[in-house]
Amino acid sequence: MRRFVTRLLALAGILAILLAVAGYAWLRASAPQLDGSVMLAGLSAPVTVNRDQLGVPSIHANSRLDAARVLGYLHAQDRFFQMDLMRRLAAGELSALVGPAALKVDERHRLFRLRAVAREVLQQATPEQRKYIQAYTDGVNAGLHALRSWPFEYALLRQRPGNWQPADSVLVIFAMYFDLQDAYDRRESDLALMRATLPAALFNFLNTQGTRWDAPLAGQAFATPAIPSSNQADIHDWPKADFSEAGYGPLAEPPVIGSNSFAVDAAHSADGHAILATDMHLGLAVPNIWYRAQLIYPDSRHSGTSITTTGVTLPGLPVIVAGSNQHVAWGFTNSYGDWVDRVMLHLKADDPGEYLTPKGWRPFTQHQEIIKIAGHTSIHMEIRESIWGPVSGRDPNGIPYALHWVAEDPAATNLELGDMDQAQNEQQAMAVANRAGMPEQNFLVADADGNIAWTIAGRIPVRSGYDPNFPAYWDKSGVGWLGWLAPDRYPRIVNPADGRLWTANNRVVDGDMLKLIGNGGYDLGARARQLRNDLMARDKFSPVEMLAIQLDDRAVFLQRWRALLLQLLTQARIQGHARRTQFLHYVLDWGGRANIDSVGYRLVRDFRERVEQMVFGALTAPCKKLDPDFDYHVLSQREGPLWAMVTQQPDNLLDPEYPSWDELLLAAVDQVDKSLWVPGSGLVSRTWGQHNTVHIRQPMSRGLHVLSHWLNMAPVELPGDSNMPRVQGVSFGASERLDVEPGHEQNGIFEMPTGQSGYPLSPFYRNSQPAWEQGIPAPFLPGKARHTLVFQPSM
Repeated sequence: MRRFVTRLLALAGILAILLAVAGYAWLRASAPQLDGSVMLAGLSAPVTVNRDQLGVPSIHANSRLDAARVLGYLHAQDRFFQMDLMRRLAAGELSALVGPAALKVDERHRLFRLRAVAREVLQQATPEQRKYIQAYTDGVNAGLHALRSWPFEYALLRQRPGNWQPADSVLVIFAMYFDLQDAYDRRESDLALMRATLPAALFNFLNTQGTRWDAPLAGQAFATPAIPSSNQADIHDWPKADFSEAGYGPLAEPPVIGSNSFAVDAAHSADGHAILATDMHLGLAVPNIWYRAQLIYPDSRHSGTSITTTGVTLPGLPVIVAGSNQHVAWGFTNSYGDWVDRVMLHLKADDPGEYLTPKGWRPFTQHQEIIKIAGHTSIHMEIRESIWGPVSGRDPNGIPYALHWVAEDPAATNLELGDMDQAQNEQQAMAVANRAGMPEQNFLVADADGNIAWTIAGRIPVRSGYDPNFPAYWDKSGVGWLGWLAPDRYPRIVNPADGRLWTANNRVVDGDMLKLIGNGGYDLGARARQLRNDLMARDKFSPVEMLAIQLDDRAVFLQRWRALLLQLLTQARIQGHARRTQFLHYVLDWGGRANIDSVGYRLVRDFRERVEQMVFGALTAPCKKLDPDFDYHVLSQREGPLWAMVTQQPDNLLDPEYPSWDELLLAAVDQVDKSLWVPGSGLVSRTWGQHNTVHIRQPMSRGLHVLSHWLNMAPVELPGDSNMPRVQGVSFGASERLDVEPGHEQNGIFEMPTGQSGYPLSPFYRNSQPAWEQGIPAPFLPGKARHTLVFQPSM
């Protein structure tokens, strides 16, 4: 019997080894080709691709078209599954690949029928642009089919990848619209509910448009309105049921916002050249959203010269999204302008299939969409469409509404950003940005002559006849969006007197410029203010010193909350309270940074969040009662009224559960302590790093835990938080850090998480991660060639 068991175990071991070898061989078959020669149809001349130690390709081509074709090939071999997810996400077609788990996402996104819009965008493109996209598409499909087996994800899903289509590249742009904008405009809905439910003075106070933290490029900080008097609003007059449960339960993590871009002109650079810094913050995943590349080809406008553009591409598009072309360097932050509206609909009393328009009654257009679901029966989705967009639902009063979103209009999206490679100065770069059809962004540019400038990239709608902050009827002539702003009317700031520019998802301008952009929920200005102060703290900068600003994790925003805690926790209030005493000890020793070893930082931060939840939970409880999906985080400037209340302590706005504001604040301390206390050790292990442990995951690992260690980046505790330049969350952070002097790119710095390749056995799967984690300056330009791949034209 023992001999039989021994033989059985030996056989099992041999089978395991054979399976491992077979699995390895199978994976190796989907490896991207790094060296040698490839025959590629459509090329006008040979193209050489050199990859450096990080896998960053330098593409040396005979034409811009050839460079796009080869970039498509590289994208497909390294990142096709990521590209497939992006196009399916935008089109509402994920379920066909991954099954019913994605159905809710598909239903939300299919509502906008963006695949049809993508086809219209291509029809409106210039012949040159269509030729460019077709070359890229052909390169993608050639690269995909050159793999000896499909990327491993398809085998795990028991699927086959479909060919890339030109419209899929437009869908990748739409995927970024979904990522950067709220297509459903929940903000307008929640603000309208607050306005209809709360006393007017209280709503105006809570919905302040700015705070003392504001740091716009143009204009001043907006003042927080005065606290309403008891005659204007008194929470004690409300039914107890409205707020008896407010502020309790698990601490709600607020949404994390956090892209930065800033620049200094030549006069404030250590070597006399303007410097651009940009760190676009997005959700983190494996592989990283960006794919680094350098494109080199002759300049067709000037004989004997070439164009060299270095930066990040978005797999699925043949465009350097952010980077430098030796003349200009550019980057983005999300603008948080107002790019979507809820349009209320009057239905015909005797025929709800018709709705009122400025030209009279009109029937809805009906569409039937089929959503395929892997392994299940397809479902049919009925969509009613108005002239303004799809009908999405009804408000709390039962009134139907349509969604009018920039992405739905084919005129709002185009491929013009690709012309950035030819911009020679900041004026030409801004002209490209202003006519580009993309999610509307703050655009910052520096040029080789030392100039710096800001403007908006993306199409800006011209609004008329309504308040864009709230849902409105557009069925009267002259009300709604009346077209698109001409590029020569775009807001611009060029070479400010202090020689510095900064944006951080905050309000950037005021007055007429702000009216053009609108307010889609700007971030609190604390991060922008800290950026501005960092820039004003010294006269001269180098790229290394710009990186230091990107890594600034000082807790300037929370300093006054720590002071409030120290004022609150008096000797009388901690005497006989051992746990409050320990709490105070860590607050005193907090270190002033979002440092991974700091317990005090976490306590101060959680205290502020708990106070916010208690105060706003009570004041907006009537809204939550009417709509369980209501979220007070829609009040993006809520820090202003919150601080006014905890410092001025108005009795009429105090939750009746507490006899005084100090008792509410002490209850917040005790609730934070209770949520973090560990029996036997107290708070000592509750560091910021324990909370802020970053997990960067490959999508397939969520359903295959046995592979997670192999597919995911190792969990790591990282410094940083919201409301400071180094924004860092557990699955959100800097998708790149770029610091570059146009014309002197050899001095530039670049960092990004994960690596170039989505192929798990690639040496470039995770080798960019260490520099990003540690904030180590790594070169912006590709390094010495480690691999060379030559593409030869084939007939």
